[in-house]
Amino acid sequence: MKIYHGTDTFQPIPHAVVTSGTFDGVHLGHQKILTRLTEIARRDEGGETVVLTFWPHPRTVVSNDSQGLKLLSTLEEKTELLAAAGVDNLVVIPFTRSFSELSSAEFIEQILVEKIGTKKLVIGYDHHFGRNREGSFDYLQQHAHHYGFEIEEIPRQDVEDVGVSSSKIRTALLEGDLKTATKFLGRPYSLSGTIVKGQQLGRTIGYPTANIQVDDPSKLVPANGIYAAEVIYKGEKLGGAMSIGTRPTVGGTHRTIEVYIFDFNQEIYGEHLTVRFIEYLRPELKFEGLAALVDQMQLDVEQTREILGR
Repeated sequence: MKIYHGTDTFQPIPHAVVTSGTFDGVHLGHQKILTRLTEIARRDEGGETVVLTFWPHPRTVVSNDSQGLKLLSTLEEKTELLAAAGVDNLVVIPFTRSFSELSSAEFIEQILVEKIGTKKLVIGYDHHFGRNREGSFDYLQQHAHHYGFEIEEIPRQDVEDVGVSSSKIRTALLEGDLKTATKFLGRPYSLSGTIVKGQQLGRTIGYPTANIQVDDPSKLVPANGIYAAEVIYKGEKLGGAMSIGTRPTVGGTHRTIEVYIFDFNQEIYGEHLTVRFIEYLRPELKFEGLAALVDQMQLDVEQTREILGR
């Protein structure tokens, strides 16, 4: 996949099959659009797919209530997911206040036509674009002949059959509903980060944990609780029991993400790893003392091994 940051270095493609959107999470709904995009491009000799996406997320620029918006995918994660979906060209457009002021006509003329050379545009049902989201499928249909490209909208039924949106997935993760989030994403939710030093209490009770500092502060961290997880470290897939929370049993005051990696005893401070959320086990609890906590951790580890062994 070719990646362009901005449109200045992009050379118009003779048979560009294009879609645009934020694609946060690249969930099943997005995947329907990408599959259709690829089908059309492969049908046309010389056809190439082009995905236009925006960074940062438009809501963080144009909305007053978006300060707490957490994202399902960082730009790096989104790029990897789009590449895995078989996209030929990814154009990351810097989303600024001035860009948000482009009218739908200006967006079509300046970006889709002049910069990209769009021959066919594929959009999701009820997709809007341009200033104040004024552009719509109806608008495109009325003006497509003027701009020299065809347009296709993913049918409403196809979108509603999937019944998925990024906001639904965010809500599910924040409520600990991992089953719904996994179903809508079509894969386990994941996050990546650097291993930092914690209080090292786990070592003293037989369960040394890796404390993860998430790469991007805008990345959504799921609900507090205990999870069965897969850990990806230097390309190796390992098992682990993960805890997200404030550690109330030991008087913790700030939120941490810790994972006890099975059958692993390396020093990895400063190293990078990825965790995949496989199953939600239970909420975070305050125990009467360390002994009760250790007993529960043993049960959590046993349950996690069983889940990962299925």
